[in-house]
Amino acid sequence: MKFHGTTILAVRHKGKVVVAGDGQVTLNHIIIKHTAKKVRRIYNDKIIVGFAGATADAMNLSERLEKKLERYNGNLTRSAVELARDWRTDKYLRRLEAIMIAVDEKNMFVISGNGDVIEPDGGVMGIGSGGASAQAAATALIEHADMNAADIVREAMKIAGSLCVFTNDAVTIEEL
Repeated sequence: MKFHGTTILAVRHKGKVVVAGDGQVTLNHIIIKHTAKKVRRIYNDKIIVGFAGATADAMNLSERLEKKLERYNGNLTRSAVELARDWRTDKYLRRLEAIMIAVDEKNMFVISGNGDVIEPDGGVMGIGSGGASAQAAATALIEHADMNAADIVREAMKIAGSLCVFTNDAVTIEEL
């Protein structure tokens, strides 16, 4: 799946996990909103999710993940697998056009409608149009700079925004 219009970045570094998303919403090649919130906390503020794709679809998936978390007592791994299974096999859900990152204190997953639940190597993951740029920048900053996770995310999102026309500098950041 390829989605343009969003950059979501998750970084686990020095005992913290931080997720950020830009605020730009586009309709074709027109910017229609600058301050959307694409990153939010769910399940008693213990899980952070960030999404790329169609907003209504992403919100639907976020709500479904939260229901899975309630059912499985906050177990993000089990909830992510069950959501991905439903997403892939349910006729209605298969049409949803979104991808999400979900993190808790121990886990980080990318969840997609293809049935993917991917845990990254190295504690850095980016999705959306600027995701690869943000991920590359964050990886370099972890290796070559003495920064905390929040500062790495801020700088990496700034770099992604300078490269991706679908990413702006109105960044929402959540930290666990």
